[in-house]
Amino acid sequence: MIILPAIDIKDGSCVRLFKGEYSTAQKVADSPYMAAKGFAEAGAEWMHMVDLDGAKDARLINADLIADVAKSSGLKVEVGGGIRSMDAVEYYLGRGIDRVILGSAAVKNRQLVIDAVKAYGDRIIVGIDAKDGMVRAEGWLDNSEINYIELAKRMEDAGVRTIVFTDIDRDGTLAGPNLKQLDDLIHEVGCDVIASGGVSVLKDIINLSDLDVFGAICGKSIYSGTLDLKQAIEITSKI
Repeated sequence: MIILPAIDIKDGSCVRLFKGEYSTAQKVADSPYMAAKGFAEAGAEWMHMVDLDGAKDARLINADLIADVAKSSGLKVEVGGGIRSMDAVEYYLGRGIDRVILGSAAVKNRQLVIDAVKAYGDRIIVGIDAKDGMVRAEGWLDNSEINYIELAKRMEDAGVRTIVFTDIDRDGTLAGPNLKQLDDLIHEVGCDVIASGGVSVLKDIINLSDLDVFGAICGKSIYSGTLDLKQAIEITSKI
Protein backbone atom coordinates (compact mmCIF):
# COMPACT_ATOMS: atom_id res chain seq x y z
CA MET A 1 0.00 0.00 0.00
CA ILE A 2 1.29 3.44 -0.89
CA ILE A 3 0.96 6.49 1.34
CA LEU A 4 0.05 9.73 -0.42
CA PRO A 5 0.54 12.84 1.73
CA ALA A 6 -1.80 15.59 0.60
CA ILE A 7 -1.58 19.25 -0.27
CA ASP A 8 -4.82 21.14 -0.86
CA ILE A 9 -4.43 24.59 -2.39
CA LYS A 10 -6.84 27.48 -1.76
CA ASP A 11 -5.95 31.05 -2.65
CA GLY A 12 -2.38 29.92 -3.22
CA SER A 13 -1.99 28.54 0.31
CA CYS A 14 -1.71 25.02 1.69
CA VAL A 15 -4.91 24.46 3.70
CA ARG A 16 -7.12 21.75 5.17
CA LEU A 17 -10.91 21.72 5.28
CA PHE A 18 -13.31 20.10 7.74
CA LYS A 19 -15.81 17.83 5.97
CA GLY A 20 -15.20 19.72 2.74
CA GLU A 21 -16.58 23.02 4.03
CA TYR A 22 -14.69 25.88 2.38
CA SER A 23 -15.51 28.20 5.29
CA THR A 24 -13.38 25.99 7.56
CA ALA A 25 -10.17 26.41 5.52
CA GLN A 26 -7.16 26.52 7.81
CA LYS A 27 -3.62 27.20 6.66
CA VAL A 28 -1.48 24.24 7.71
CA ALA A 29 1.94 24.96 6.22
CA ASP A 30 4.11 28.00 5.56
CA SER A 31 4.04 27.12 1.86
CA PRO A 32 3.14 24.17 -0.34
CA TYR A 33 6.81 23.98 -1.34
CA MET A 34 7.87 23.45 2.28
CA ALA A 35 5.13 20.86 2.82
CA ALA A 36 6.23 18.91 -0.25
CA LYS A 37 9.88 19.10 0.83
CA GLY A 38 8.90 17.60 4.20
CA PHE A 39 7.04 14.78 2.50
CA ALA A 40 10.06 13.92 0.37
CA GLU A 41 12.37 13.99 3.38
CA ALA A 42 10.03 11.57 5.18
CA GLY A 43 10.45 9.08 2.35
CA ALA A 44 7.24 9.64 0.38
CA GLU A 45 7.26 8.62 -3.27
CA TRP A 46 3.83 9.98 -4.16
CA MET A 47 1.95 13.19 -3.37
CA HIS A 48 -1.76 13.99 -3.76
CA MET A 49 -2.61 17.59 -4.68
CA VAL A 50 -5.97 19.31 -5.05
CA ASP A 51 -6.89 22.71 -6.48
CA LEU A 52 -9.78 23.57 -4.14
CA ASP A 53 -10.57 26.81 -5.95
CA GLY A 54 -10.58 24.95 -9.23
CA ALA A 55 -12.91 22.27 -7.88
CA LYS A 56 -15.43 24.88 -6.79
CA ASP A 57 -15.23 27.06 -9.90
CA ALA A 58 -14.95 24.19 -12.43
CA ARG A 59 -11.72 25.46 -14.02
CA LEU A 60 -7.98 25.45 -13.43
CA ILE A 61 -7.05 28.21 -10.99
CA ASN A 62 -3.95 27.17 -9.05
CA ALA A 63 -2.61 24.94 -11.82
CA ASP A 64 0.66 26.81 -12.43
CA LEU A 65 1.50 26.74 -8.73
CA ILE A 66 0.60 23.07 -8.42
CA ALA A 67 2.73 22.12 -11.43
CA ASP A 68 5.68 24.08 -10.04
CA VAL A 69 5.38 22.58 -6.54
CA ALA A 70 5.18 19.11 -8.08
CA LYS A 71 8.26 19.69 -10.22
CA SER A 72 10.32 21.09 -7.34
CA SER A 73 9.33 18.23 -5.02
CA GLY A 74 10.85 15.46 -7.13
CA LEU A 75 7.88 13.27 -6.13
CA LYS A 76 5.39 11.46 -8.31
CA VAL A 77 2.18 13.50 -8.16
CA GLU A 78 -1.52 13.05 -8.79
CA VAL A 79 -3.71 16.14 -9.11
CA GLY A 80 -7.43 16.84 -8.92
CA GLY A 81 -9.70 19.86 -8.80
CA GLY A 82 -11.28 21.72 -11.71
CA ILE A 83 -10.23 19.25 -14.41
CA ARG A 84 -13.29 19.33 -16.66
CA SER A 85 -11.85 19.14 -20.18
CA MET A 86 -9.23 17.32 -22.22
CA ASP A 87 -7.26 20.57 -22.39
CA ALA A 88 -7.07 20.60 -18.58
CA VAL A 89 -5.99 16.96 -18.55
CA GLU A 90 -3.30 17.68 -21.11
CA TYR A 91 -2.16 20.80 -19.25
CA TYR A 92 -1.17 18.76 -16.21
CA LEU A 93 0.13 15.67 -17.97
CA GLY A 94 2.24 17.90 -20.19
CA ARG A 95 3.86 19.53 -17.18
CA GLY A 96 5.18 16.50 -15.41
CA ILE A 97 2.12 15.48 -13.39
CA ASP A 98 1.94 11.68 -13.29
CA ARG A 99 -1.82 11.18 -12.89
CA VAL A 100 -4.89 13.40 -13.05
CA ILE A 101 -8.07 12.85 -11.10
CA LEU A 102 -11.44 13.33 -12.77
CA GLY A 103 -14.13 13.90 -10.14
CA SER A 104 -17.11 15.98 -11.20
CA ALA A 105 -16.48 14.93 -14.80
CA ALA A 106 -17.10 11.33 -13.77
CA VAL A 107 -20.61 12.33 -12.71
CA LYS A 108 -21.47 14.80 -15.45
CA ASN A 109 -19.30 13.99 -18.46
CA ARG A 110 -18.67 10.26 -18.82
CA GLN A 111 -17.48 10.76 -22.39
CA LEU A 112 -14.55 12.84 -21.13
CA VAL A 113 -13.52 9.97 -18.88
CA ILE A 114 -13.75 7.51 -21.78
CA ASP A 115 -11.75 9.78 -24.09
CA ALA A 116 -9.12 10.55 -21.46
CA VAL A 117 -8.63 6.89 -20.55
CA LYS A 118 -8.36 5.99 -24.22
CA ALA A 119 -5.66 8.62 -24.69
CA TYR A 120 -3.73 8.28 -21.43
CA GLY A 121 -4.62 4.93 -19.86
CA ASP A 122 -3.62 4.49 -16.22
CA ARG A 123 -2.63 8.15 -15.91
CA ILE A 124 -6.35 8.90 -15.59
CA ILE A 125 -7.95 8.11 -12.26
CA VAL A 126 -11.40 8.94 -10.93
CA GLY A 127 -12.24 10.59 -7.64
CA ILE A 128 -15.54 9.53 -6.07
CA ASP A 129 -16.61 11.72 -3.16
CA ALA A 130 -19.71 10.66 -1.25
CA LYS A 131 -21.87 11.79 1.64
CA ASP A 132 -24.12 9.12 3.16
CA GLY A 133 -23.13 6.94 0.22
CA MET A 134 -24.36 9.41 -2.40
CA VAL A 135 -21.91 11.08 -4.75
CA ARG A 136 -21.26 14.83 -4.66
CA ALA A 137 -19.60 17.00 -7.28
CA GLU A 138 -18.41 20.56 -7.95
CA GLY A 139 -16.16 20.80 -4.92
CA TRP A 140 -18.65 18.70 -2.92
CA LEU A 141 -21.29 21.44 -3.21
CA ASP A 142 -23.51 19.66 -5.73
CA ASN A 143 -25.59 16.63 -4.75
CA SER A 144 -26.24 13.79 -7.18
CA GLU A 145 -28.65 10.88 -7.28
CA ILE A 146 -26.03 8.19 -7.76
CA ASN A 147 -24.61 5.79 -5.20
CA TYR A 148 -20.82 5.66 -4.94
CA ILE A 149 -20.61 1.97 -5.83
CA GLU A 150 -22.83 2.40 -8.88
CA LEU A 151 -20.61 5.25 -10.12
CA ALA A 152 -17.51 3.12 -9.48
CA LYS A 153 -18.98 0.33 -11.62
CA ARG A 154 -19.73 2.79 -14.43
CA MET A 155 -16.18 4.11 -14.28
CA GLU A 156 -14.74 0.61 -14.35
CA ASP A 157 -16.83 -0.06 -17.46
CA ALA A 158 -15.36 3.11 -18.96
CA GLY A 159 -11.87 1.68 -18.54
CA VAL A 160 -10.81 3.35 -15.30
CA ARG A 161 -8.35 1.27 -13.28
CA THR A 162 -7.89 3.42 -10.15
CA ILE A 163 -10.43 5.16 -7.93
CA VAL A 164 -9.89 7.61 -5.09
CA PHE A 165 -12.80 7.24 -2.67
CA THR A 166 -13.58 9.90 -0.09
CA ASP A 167 -16.24 9.74 2.60
CA ILE A 168 -16.93 13.46 2.96
CA ASP A 169 -18.20 13.07 6.52
CA ARG A 170 -14.78 11.69 7.54
CA ASP A 171 -12.61 14.14 5.60
CA GLY A 172 -10.56 16.39 7.86
CA THR A 173 -12.12 14.93 11.01
CA LEU A 174 -9.35 12.55 12.19
CA ALA A 175 -12.22 10.17 13.02
CA GLY A 176 -10.81 7.20 11.11
CA PRO A 177 -11.61 6.07 7.55
CA ASN A 178 -14.97 4.55 6.63
CA LEU A 179 -13.78 0.96 6.53
CA LYS A 180 -17.24 -0.45 5.79
CA GLN A 181 -17.80 1.64 2.67
CA LEU A 182 -14.25 0.98 1.48
CA ASP A 183 -14.62 -2.77 2.00
CA ASP A 184 -17.91 -2.78 0.09
CA LEU A 185 -16.33 -0.85 -2.77
CA ILE A 186 -13.28 -3.11 -3.00
CA HIS A 187 -15.52 -6.16 -3.25
CA GLU A 188 -17.76 -4.65 -5.93
CA VAL A 189 -15.15 -3.43 -8.43
CA GLY A 190 -11.83 -4.66 -9.70
CA CYS A 191 -10.23 -1.21 -9.68
CA ASP A 192 -7.40 -0.24 -7.37
CA VAL A 193 -8.93 1.83 -4.55
CA ILE A 194 -7.16 4.72 -2.82
CA ALA A 195 -8.75 5.66 0.50
CA SER A 196 -9.21 9.31 1.42
CA GLY A 197 -10.73 10.92 4.49
CA GLY A 198 -10.48 10.34 8.22
CA VAL A 199 -6.99 8.88 8.58
CA SER A 200 -5.70 9.88 12.02
CA VAL A 201 -3.21 7.43 13.50
CA LEU A 202 -0.99 4.53 12.49
CA LYS A 203 -3.72 2.03 13.38
CA ASP A 204 -5.87 3.53 10.61
CA ILE A 205 -3.08 2.85 8.13
CA ILE A 206 -2.82 -0.75 9.32
CA ASN A 207 -6.61 -1.19 9.08
CA LEU A 208 -6.58 0.09 5.51
CA SER A 209 -3.73 -2.21 4.63
CA ASP A 210 -5.72 -5.13 6.03
CA LEU A 211 -8.55 -4.20 3.63
CA ASP A 212 -6.07 -4.44 0.77
CA VAL A 213 -6.59 -0.89 -0.44
CA PHE A 214 -4.07 0.30 -3.02
CA GLY A 215 -3.22 3.54 -1.25
CA ALA A 216 -4.10 5.92 1.57
CA ILE A 217 -4.23 9.71 1.35
CA CYS A 218 -3.15 11.46 4.53
CA GLY A 219 -3.55 15.18 5.12
CA LYS A 220 -4.69 16.62 8.41
CA SER A 221 -3.16 13.75 10.38
CA ILE A 222 0.31 14.70 9.11
CA TYR A 223 -0.10 18.42 9.68
CA SER A 224 -1.61 17.98 13.15
CA GLY A 225 1.05 15.49 14.18
CA THR A 226 -1.21 12.54 14.99
CA LEU A 227 0.46 10.49 12.23
CA ASP A 228 4.20 10.22 11.67
CA LEU A 229 4.54 10.10 7.89
CA LYS A 230 7.97 8.45 7.93
CA GLN A 231 6.74 5.74 10.30
CA ALA A 232 3.61 5.12 8.22
CA ILE A 233 5.68 4.73 5.05
CA GLU A 234 8.11 2.36 6.77
CA ILE A 235 5.29 0.23 8.19
CA THR A 236 3.45 -0.13 4.87
CA SER A 237 6.65 -1.01 3.03
CA LYS A 238 6.96 -4.07 5.25
CA ILE A 239 3.35 -5.25 5.07
